[in-house]
Amino acid sequence: MHLDQPLSDKEFDELDKFLLSDRCAEDCMTMDSLHGYFTAIVIGPEPVPLSEWLPPVWGESDEGGPAFKNPKEFDHIVGLISRFMNEVAITFEVAPKEFEPLFCEFEFEGKQLLDGEAWAWGFWEGTQLRADAWEPIWTSNLADIMRPIYLLGAEEIEESEMHLVDTPLKAHKMTIEIESAIPHILKYWEPLRKSGIETVQRETPKVGRNDDCTCGSGKKFKKCCGAEG
Repeated sequence: MHLDQPLSDKEFDELDKFLLSDRCAEDCMTMDSLHGYFTAIVIGPEPVPLSEWLPPVWGESDEGGPAFKNPKEFDHIVGLISRFMNEVAITFEVAPKEFEPLFCEFEFEGKQLLDGEAWAWGFWEGTQLRADAWEPIWTSNLADIMRPIYLLGAEEIEESEMHLVDTPLKAHKMTIEIESAIPHILKYWEPLRKSGIETVQRETPKVGRNDDCTCGSGKKFKKCCGAEG
């Protein structure tokens, strides 16, 4: 199988279940946080090799990673993760306007709201791999549009800032702002960035929020398994 081949529905579901299973630590990244993580790595100012970005995927509480049954299983799971990353890279390379963050969606007081917290946390973690290189954007003319990523994704925010994200409706608004910010962040780092496809190894395309759910329910992903998280 080619490393740039998109994950099938079955493979997406397999990886999702593995990351959520007892085989992985509680703070292991899930598919939505993994998607945010890869987005930051792909559109950021510097390439990050697999040897650096893979360990944080498993979570800080599991530095050695899951207890794989054998090397073959390790290669298989890491191959799926890498192909998932490559999908993000390819999307930005060939069709950036079609990019969609993998947000969760849920119902609150009769309204369908987006929950971008896990995605934003993943993106934040991706920036921390090259925190010094990312520093200029936080004081640039894009500082304001970066703020929702910090507010929803940072491990800790100031107590005085909590009121900005303390309700589902406020978090929904922040999530929409994050999606709108991605093209601007992409353009900001473009002069410094080499081709994402060239710098990403063993990677592929995803299941969008508006695609059919991988579980076979017939519902949209965002209204089925994508709403869980």
